[in-house]
Amino acid sequence: MSARVDYLSQEWIDAVASGIKLSNAIATVARDNAIAVTQVVTGTPHGDVTYHLESRDGVVNFAAGPALVSDIAFTQDWQTAVGVATGKINAQEAFISGKIRFKGDHEKVIATQPLFVALDVVFSAVNALTNF
Repeated sequence: MSARVDYLSQEWIDAVASGIKLSNAIATVARDNAIAVTQVVTGTPHGDVTYHLESRDGVVNFAAGPALVSDIAFTQDWQTAVGVATGKINAQEAFISGKIRFKGDHEKVIATQPLFVALDVVFSAVNALTNF
């Protein structure tokens, strides 16, 4: 990815999906980490945006829309999402303070941390070329 993209636009979602597909580290970790996450961000310049990440049977899919069956779902407003993505807001603090709402299996989040750590490399690379 060399062109800049707008945060949470379809181009941003496509850039993240492409980065995930190209990552051998994510493919390796995905074999042992099955989860489906739906993320909802309200009040964005693109309207409310929903996207998902599904890791099943070693295959990771990242796309617009909700997961068919979510293990967990996060909902947050635009300001919180931008703050977390840019590092200006700590995600754990946003969760504790209720700025990020959570629904689902807490234990599944903890159990699949290796996948989320591997995904962070892709999100960081895409966000370096993202307009917020």
